[in-house]
This record gives sequence, structure tokens and C-alpha cells, in this order.
Amino acid sequence: MLFELRDVSLARGDRLVLDSVGAEIHRGATAIVGPSGSGKSTLLRLLNRLADPDAGTISYQGKPLTEYDPLALRREVSLVPQLPALLEGTVDSNLRYAAGLAGKELDAARCLQHAGLDPGFGSRDVGKLSVGEQQRAMLARALAQDPQVLLLDEPTSALDHDARDAIEATLGSLRAELDISLILVSHDPEQARRLAERAVRLKAGRVVACGSLAEALA
Repeated sequence: MLFELRDVSLARGDRLVLDSVGAEIHRGATAIVGPSGSGKSTLLRLLNRLADPDAGTISYQGKPLTEYDPLALRREVSLVPQLPALLEGTVDSNLRYAAGLAGKELDAARCLQHAGLDPGFGSRDVGKLSVGEQQRAMLARALAQDPQVLLLDEPTSALDHDARDAIEATLGSLRAELDISLILVSHDPEQARRLAERAVRLKAGRVVACGSLAEALA
């Protein structure tokens, strides 16, 4: 078991964003699916303590999240946000920054390769990258921390079909080449079917299905 959520609730103002959520997320690839406003991205942020629930418990590998140092947890459970948020400079400088935070030796060529980028891409100025290239650079930066889990928040929502297909192929290759788990937020059930083995389906902040893709997306 990777994550276990029990009766997790979180409110923003007077709106209940997550309502008594219970779910089990296993190793491998899991999609969190549901309509806009169902709490998908909020749930993802709880998994590496970018937010904490108001009630309920979340465990990671059998241990309550509250017992983990948040910064150490985020190096092991790394979030790739929906909107790219690269630091000014080159792609390489972003990778060095991430590896330094995690205390890891940087193999930039390996990170870029796993993100579907040529090693020479590291010298590129991030301000001159396309949105698709920025998404790949964000993925490479996350990989520089050598995480066990990647949290992916709508990683292809801003991309055209060709760029989307390329990112999806990259994520498939990651699963094949690295011992890493993916937890993917998507509004697209077909993307969930392409990339994941299991799914958690949300509606209005509540889990309405959790299990195999066939069960959860029926």
C-alpha cells in the first residue's frame, strides 16, 4: 500500500472541498479522475503535505503523513504542477537546484533522457521554451530528486494532441525504465485508461469509486 486515506475532509471557507474521503492507492499508476471542481488537485496536494486535511488521516507506506518532515517527504513524493513553474535561468540550473535540495548527485543527461529530452537541452533558457518543453523540463527537475512517487496534476491539459501524446509516451517509458509510482490527476477518462492501472473517482469532494480502472470508470 502506497497511500491510505481515511475520512479525510478539507474546507476552504464555507465550502467543503473534500468530504470524508476514503481511498487506498497502491504502487504502480493510479489516476484521480472526476469533473472540474470535484477536489482532484486538492487531494493530490495532500499526498505530499502541500496542504493538510482538517480531519481524517493519511498514511504513506503505513506511516501517518504527519510523522514525516514535509520537505523530506516532498523529495520522495514529488509534485509536477499543472502550470510550469521553472526558475529563471537554464534547464540545467533548475536541475542542479532540485538535486541540491534533495542532497543528490545530479546526472543531468539521465534526467533529461527520462523526460524525453536530448542532453543538449540542458543549456536552453527556460524563458524560451514552449509549454510542452516546459512540462518536460518540470518532469526532469522532479526526477533530479530521485523520487519514489510522481504526483502529476493534469500534465497535458495545456498541450496540443501531438505534445500530449509525446508526454504520455514519456510517462509510459518512465514506468518501464524506473521503479517509480505515478499518481495522475486527469479530467479525461481515456487518458486514465492509457496511463493508469487503477483509479480513484471523485464527485463533489467524495469518492464514488476506487479500484481497478474497469471498476472505477464504469
